[in-house]
Amino acid sequence: MLPEARGPRSPSILCLPALLGPLGPVPPCAPISIPSVKRDSPDLSLPRTFSRTGFLARGPEMAQLEGYYFSAALSCTFLVSCLLFSAFSRALREPYMDEIFHLPQAQRYCEGRFSLSQWDPMITTLPGLYLLSVGVVKPASWIFGWSEHVVCSIGMLRFVNLLFSVGNFYLLYLLLRKVQPRHKAASSVQRILSTVTLAIFPTLYFFNFLYYTEAGSMFFTLFAYLMCLYGNHKTSALLGFCGFMFRQTNIIWAVFCAGNVIAQKLTEAWKTELQKKKEERLPPVRGPFSEFRKILRFLLAYSMSFKNLSALLLLTWPYGLLALLFCAFVAVNGGVVIGDRSSHEACLHFPQLFYFCSFTLFFSFPHLLSLSKIRAFLCLVWKRKLQFFAVTLVSIFLVWRFTYAHKYLLADNRHYTFYVWKRVFQRHEIVRYLLVPLYIFAGWSIADSLKSKPIFWNLMFFVCLFAVTVPQKLLEFRYFILPYVIYRLNIPLPPTSRLVCELGCYAVVNFLTFYIFLHKTFQWPNSPDTQRFMW
Repeated sequence: MLPEARGPRSPSILCLPALLGPLGPVPPCAPISIPSVKRDSPDLSLPRTFSRTGFLARGPEMAQLEGYYFSAALSCTFLVSCLLFSAFSRALREPYMDEIFHLPQAQRYCEGRFSLSQWDPMITTLPGLYLLSVGVVKPASWIFGWSEHVVCSIGMLRFVNLLFSVGNFYLLYLLLRKVQPRHKAASSVQRILSTVTLAIFPTLYFFNFLYYTEAGSMFFTLFAYLMCLYGNHKTSALLGFCGFMFRQTNIIWAVFCAGNVIAQKLTEAWKTELQKKKEERLPPVRGPFSEFRKILRFLLAYSMSFKNLSALLLLTWPYGLLALLFCAFVAVNGGVVIGDRSSHEACLHFPQLFYFCSFTLFFSFPHLLSLSKIRAFLCLVWKRKLQFFAVTLVSIFLVWRFTYAHKYLLADNRHYTFYVWKRVFQRHEIVRYLLVPLYIFAGWSIADSLKSKPIFWNLMFFVCLFAVTVPQKLLEFRYFILPYVIYRLNIPLPPTSRLVCELGCYAVVNFLTFYIFLHKTFQWPNSPDTQRFMW
């Protein structure tokens, strides 16, 4: 339960013209006195910035201006998306790639055929996408009198993901408002730029136009994370269940939400412990891994307290119920994957962590790659030569012993990962080992960018990152979308210049991706179907 809200009273919450923003002239709104209440859910109205005294920190015009920025950014992004959706619909009139499984299954649900005998055994995810799609498109036939053929068409079903993209845009903005501090003068522009940048993140944005689970999976996971940050844990767990219905591995991000709560309590107790030691003036513990030993002792002492454990249980029990439900599902199903399990076998694929770090370094290079960072990294390596030498040896061993090449990765030349693997990793056997220093730098840079977060939050994040990537045998960039977005949300707001650079790079990558997909088609020798390059 969040503490009682004692902040300022907003005159614009109940002011409809202020919400309409750029749609027309905004008349002044009379202040409305709103009593302090306890809040279990976030304020989903358009942004306002207040000081601690209750007055507008930068004047009403600045708060209203941020609302204009948000409305304009969302409107422009959705307009561009609609134009691209139209181009996709004209060029791609038949199901493509995994759509050959998803679209017919959704159409069977749309026709009311829900029996297990109607289930396609090649589908490996739960039916959350199909059930929600039917809930969205079916009312259109009742309201507008459209035929079933229209509401269950390929275009209508794909449009569901475009609606999810709008929800994702709004959730990204709300999360940035909650996670990032709002005391800087330029933070409004930075939050808007960060929102647009993440909304058009190339790997995610591309799948807004196909009938895949990515957009819906992102929506429910982000929504669950937002509810968790506002302390509404029952709602968060329910939304986590919805995300699980889209993709089973999303259960890990529901666990991350519980971990976020635990990390917050551990951080509070850790600060109290440090303050107590400071007041007692105890001599600091020195030696190798001294910080690690202190944290480990603290965790052991904390976990031995029944009071601490009961307090954590009272906060996280909704996530515990969800975890028990997941365990029951695995026991009954005989595994995490449903349908075609032969192509989705779990294994210890440790290099997936290295691939994710490289992926993150590539897409966040304005924030992670600079001369100052490289110099700091080299100085640290020189200072701690033995530690980095040990890390390098372990990394080389993991690459040597645990590298797997999935049959889809080697055979399907429609994915970019096919060419990355063929032209980089298969160029020579030694290449995969030569890349180890790059992996270490990327991992260090990612950890360094998260140093503003509490150590226990970092621990929870990297544990969940490990759990969501390492068991995957197939190298596919789609699997990195959610951990990347959560990582990117939690780094400090970068300067505007870097955000503009990042946004421009994403726009160029998206343009090239869509151009290649729509216009650079090819055919396989044994198939008359048109093939296209994609993520």
